[in-house]
Amino acid sequence: MDKKGKIKRVFPGGNTAKGFYSYYDNIIGKEANQLFIIKGGPGVGKSSFMKKIGYEMIEKGYDVEFHQCSSDNGSLDGVVVPALKVAIIDGTAPQVGVF
Repeated sequence: MDKKGKIKRVFPGGNTAKGFYSYYDNIIGKEANQLFIIKGGPGVGKSSFMKKIGYEMIEKGYDVEFHQCSSDNGSLDGVVVPALKVAIIDGTAPQVGVF
């Protein structure tokens, strides 16, 4: 592929007037080819790792969804490559209860 992919930024969860609302169950459907759950403490590089993979896929011509963290929009909760039906998700709290 010679053309770069596009980035779509979404928030799979958010703090609302009615409390935290989650769309984590909808990050990738049951038809997923591969779902990777990564875990680690704060600051170990989960978000940086996901960003690096996301940008590599964009360079290869794939559109990528960056699922932003609701409490820190500079951080990622997940990366999805819809065309490949592949996702990498942060498996630490609060997401851990979702998967």
